[in-house]
Formats: sequence, C-alpha cells, structure tokens
Amino acid sequence: MQEIDDKTMVEIEAAAFRTLRDHLMTKRPDVQNIDMMNLAGFCRNCLSRWVQEAANARGIEMTKDEARELYYGMPYEDWKARNQTEADAAKQEAFTKAFAENVGTDKQK
Repeated sequence: MQEIDDKTMVEIEAAAFRTLRDHLMTKRPDVQNIDMMNLAGFCRNCLSRWVQEAANARGIEMTKDEARELYYGMPYEDWKARNQTEADAAKQEAFTKAFAENVGTDKQK
C-alpha cells in the first residue's frame, strides 16, 4: 500500500464516517439505538456525542442537542418519534449495563 499523508487520511476517515452515518440513517433507520448499544457498545447518540466532543476539542462550542441535530439531520426528538420503538425491560436493563461499560456513568444518555 502506498504511503498516505495525514490530510488524505483525515479525508478517508471522514468519508468512512459519512458512509456509516448515511447507512444508519437512510438504509437502516429500523435498527434501534438500544440494540446497537447492547450489541456493539455504541449507537447513533454516541456518534453524535463524538462529533460534539471533537468540535469542543477544537474550540467550537456545541451542545449535545446541537450535535444530535447535526448528526440526525433534524431535531433528535423528531427522528426518535419516527424511528424508535419502546424497549422492553430486558433491553433496558442490558442498555444500562452497556452504557455504563462503554460510555461511563459521567455521560448523559
């Protein structure tokens, strides 16, 4: 493989992130965030939080709600009403454990 400079690598990584986002938002909106968290240890909300954290680290003020709207392309509550379903008690219990293990107790849902 040829050497990849830092700028090109950032562009490649950004393109991969956009592809993941588009896949989750347009091709698989049926996949529930709680199921992603329980199986993979992250979900769409984590991705939006990572966007927020990256912006904040670069001196760009961004709230959780702003990051979610940027990621989801609409207010989170609108996307949630369109695509998310109620989770049963077992999924909620698994989520509490997965959230604590993967996100930590200091982060909000």
